[in-house]
Amino acid sequence: MKRHHEVFWALSLFLGLMLSGGPAWGANEIRIGIIGPMEFIYGKNHWNGALLAADEINAAGGVKVGDKFMKIKLYKADSDEIFSTTTAVDSMERLILRDKVNFVMGGIITEACLAMQDVAMDNKVMFITAGPAHPELCDRVIQDYERYKYYFRLSPFNSDYLIKNLISFVRAITAKMNKELGLKQIRIGILGEKAMWADTIVEEAKVKLPKMGLELAGVWRISPSAKNLTAELADIQRKDCQILLTILNGPAGVTLGRQYGEMKLPMVVTGILTQCATLKWMQVTQGQGNYVMTATNYVQDMEYNELTKPFVDQYIKRFGDLPAFTADTYTGIKYVLKQAIEATGSLDPEKLIPYVESNHFKVPPGIGALEKDELGRHRHDLKWGAGYVTGIGAQWQDGKFVAVWPHFTWHSPYWDFAVDPDETPYEVSYKGMQPLVFPPWVIEAYKKN
Repeated sequence: MKRHHEVFWALSLFLGLMLSGGPAWGANEIRIGIIGPMEFIYGKNHWNGALLAADEINAAGGVKVGDKFMKIKLYKADSDEIFSTTTAVDSMERLILRDKVNFVMGGIITEACLAMQDVAMDNKVMFITAGPAHPELCDRVIQDYERYKYYFRLSPFNSDYLIKNLISFVRAITAKMNKELGLKQIRIGILGEKAMWADTIVEEAKVKLPKMGLELAGVWRISPSAKNLTAELADIQRKDCQILLTILNGPAGVTLGRQYGEMKLPMVVTGILTQCATLKWMQVTQGQGNYVMTATNYVQDMEYNELTKPFVDQYIKRFGDLPAFTADTYTGIKYVLKQAIEATGSLDPEKLIPYVESNHFKVPPGIGALEKDELGRHRHDLKWGAGYVTGIGAQWQDGKFVAVWPHFTWHSPYWDFAVDPDETPYEVSYKGMQPLVFPPWVIEAYKKN
């Protein structure tokens, strides 16, 4: 009798769990895990972008999966990946094994994302990153497709393309210096943070910049969280640099912006300076961060297409700041996953993967599509260039953050990047582009000569 009693209670507990917290409870939900360093701007943008997309989709009725509509439920995971890869892996495992998410989005630090990628692949869960740029994440898809086919890079495009953008920034600045300041021989310095993602860009820049006729004055590597760059900037100034190419994601970017303005360094600062892509930039640099330029995705008054402005406006209205590139979790949920799920009528990765691989998606930062390698193998990496996604170069001008690159010109049979806006913009041009300007102290320094 006692044995029957125990079996009865065990069955009751099992049925209770099934009814209250098991698959039946989540049958009408699409569970998406958002993973990132939630105490930092990157993780906050991961979460904010996803939250905005989920709320918009759910308010409109949800995602149509076959003959029913399903709401999106988000699960937040703080990866703490800036400091700990182990914590990042633990957070990914909790999302997949405890929260039973259908998809995971986020990530920022390549080293951590490689480890998180393996956890997702072990469990055959689609992992879509919006942050890391190192090619290795997508190279793995080529090397072992059956294992890594569940991984996709959503934002940004990889560091090989980032360096092409940066080279184009430098080319445009060099041409304007030649024309407007009369500088013929230009010296350039590279200031990069000590991180895996930056290594590739630094090494490529060291090779390619001299081939453009520029004189490489030196390379400086700093901690991503450096709070004082006086020694480095003084050395850069002693080396007579006219252009400083930055490769900085971390808080050291704020230090650079502030000290650049304080010291009135006679050089143009361009490159990757992620921290300046915020409406709070002038405040956090104590009013000294004017004229710096960075690669980014969004400013207020520039549009890739008709989807850009509604996204940027809604993001600013709700969260009080510009969306960073990690906020493209919005793009991934609203325009990629939703479309793929509704087209296939399924949450099964085996059905979704071929659809995402073979289709183009109009998204707020352009046209999203995935490239193949020279042998026709899937890489699950973004196509880059005119007509797809390019990102922008944006500069602070008199307290306003404006897009100053790219400008396009037609060089048959392809589009190329131009130095300044065309008087009659072509069909691939972006609305709201502005000319690049030099800081007044730079003009004064070199006009004298």
